[in-house]
Amino acid sequence: MLVLSRKKNESIVINNDIVITVVEIRGDKVRLGIEAPKDVPVHRQEVFEAIHGSKAPVVATKTDDTEPTA
Repeated sequence: MLVLSRKKNESIVINNDIVITVVEIRGDKVRLGIEAPKDVPVHRQEVFEAIHGSKAPVVATKTDDTEPTA
């Protein structure tokens, strides 16, 4: 997992066609706006798990200044 820091109204871009923007920060909750092509499914993790019946596979993780870890 790549971990990035963003402030309100800042964005990240994935694969040139997906934009995730921090819309609001209130207490311990963050609201995200997601712009993606219609053919790209976007779900909250709990909805994804309900659809697929299991958790997503574990992937290597990475923070801003560290090497990937398992």
